[in-house]
Amino acid sequence: MRPQEESKASSKDLRVRTRAATSEIMKFAVIQFPGSNCDQDCIAAINSIDGVRAEYVWHKETSLRDFDAIVLPGGFAYGDYLRCGAIARFSPIMQAVVSDARAGKLVLGTCNGFQILCEAGLLPGALVRNRSLRFVCEMVATRVEVADSPFTHSCAEGTLLRLPVAHGEGCFFADATTLRDLNQHRQVILRYADEKGRSVPEANPNGSIENIAGISNRERNVFGLMPHPDRACDEKLGSADGVRIFRSMMQTINANRAQAAVGLARQVA
Repeated sequence: MRPQEESKASSKDLRVRTRAATSEIMKFAVIQFPGSNCDQDCIAAINSIDGVRAEYVWHKETSLRDFDAIVLPGGFAYGDYLRCGAIARFSPIMQAVVSDARAGKLVLGTCNGFQILCEAGLLPGALVRNRSLRFVCEMVATRVEVADSPFTHSCAEGTLLRLPVAHGEGCFFADATTLRDLNQHRQVILRYADEKGRSVPEANPNGSIENIAGISNRERNVFGLMPHPDRACDEKLGSADGVRIFRSMMQTINANRAQAAVGLARQVA
């Protein structure tokens, strides 16, 4: 084969490998803790999107090797009466969640899942009792602060996402040093805002410091938020904005797969 023909064949093989890698069905693990009550919402929401399949994983399991992403759903994990997520963080599956997160796998924690991620040390800060001392259950507006995170690719900065909240201990708190770091490294992904996009006290449903609704780790592959994107994946429910978060995760995984396929093809070549 001539050099020019060989180069064309190599280029074609690279494209084939890349298409094959990105066309595989993605698998999301939805972790079930005793007391989870939004696991079914997460399964239904994710499985309504083409190209991805969600499966339950019981908290006593020890491996998440076969999954592309991990979702910790909302609810009331066993032991929340001590402190939300304080006991769930010791479940066997959390060792796999922590190790996979540190290896770069996408991890999403909603509501109680956010609390568990903070307790496990994957996210900074803590979720404490709502300022009103009452359970809040309503639709809120959240403003996208970071447009290039793995969870907000499809949203321009300033985009408003209408998402429901349902929690009694969703007030995000962090000390001054942690808060400064979060802002400096652009880890605040969502803030509560009014319908005009203003981050004002009246738009804050729980008293979270600086209207923070969701944050990521510094590497941006772990994201926790108190609102429920899983409950905002169908217009019949009042909003379909939550789909944008799951689709963004899919885009990130596809991009990572394509990059890995290109690297592998070049090694083989």
